[in-house]
Amino acid sequence: MIVNTPAAPYYAVIFTSLMGDDTAGYAAMADKMLTLARAQPGFLGVESARESIGITVSYWTDLDAIRAWKRDIDHREAQRLGRERWYAAYRTRIARVERDYGSAEKGSAEQGLAEKGSAEQGLAGKG
Repeated sequence: MIVNTPAAPYYAVIFTSLMGDDTAGYAAMADKMLTLARAQPGFLGVESARESIGITVSYWTDLDAIRAWKRDIDHREAQRLGRERWYAAYRTRIARVERDYGSAEKGSAEQGLAEKGSAEQGLAGKG
């Protein structure tokens, strides 16, 4: 599912990873981290995909929220295990989202709003 984020600006944490051979406990920890992140002040949502490279993008209201999440004791343990056991390589990037645009999923209640917004904005809203 594509996250319905608020109007920009907000922040994105982009985590890209290659898994190592030892994945024992990874899925359970990933589920736990998602549950914890959703409870964090400033958390807006997350999108994730994994093929040979995993890419997870979490969205946050501000840098303070990201810092607080990075310092969370359970998240720190997950980071340690990731470095020591699960990831062959990884990279974290933090970016400020200045603009976003798109369309809602077909058949969703948001689609009508997105189409109305697109018609009202025209090409000016796309650049």
